[in-house]
Amino acid sequence: MAQYWLMKSEPGECSVDDALAAPRSTVPWVGVRNYQARNFMRDAMRVDDGVLFYHSSCAEPGVVGIARVASMPYPDPTQFDPQSHYHDPASKPDAPRWMLVDVQVLHKTRNLTLPELRANEALQDLVVLRKGNRLSITPVEVKHWRIICKILGIE
Repeated sequence: MAQYWLMKSEPGECSVDDALAAPRSTVPWVGVRNYQARNFMRDAMRVDDGVLFYHSSCAEPGVVGIARVASMPYPDPTQFDPQSHYHDPASKPDAPRWMLVDVQVLHKTRNLTLPELRANEALQDLVVLRKGNRLSITPVEVKHWRIICKILGIE
């Protein structure tokens, strides 16, 4: 059974347009350095799970695309690169600490903004809307996925 996720990306790091411009519209989801978000990728995500591609840390945060998980988890190579902003000197190639999955964008959408999400009564318990939630990856319930896809005209 497919699962659904909301995955946040800063547009300056990797925007929905960057992903669409990549080969097969697929990008590795590098740089996750939160254990709970890592565990979602490592332990729960499966190929073809649905993804709400969400722009964060920008003027108008929101859902900007529909995507899918395109790979099983594998070690994030940036953890081993001393030149990378995401370098983790404590992580070793024989015991990687940080994992990633590849994400393939299927549809670029209009920006379904955070205020629009908050204003929809049926989305009030969407994890990303919970007070204090700062995770870059959160699970999305099937009912929320369907509502958001309907709002965006993706059926």
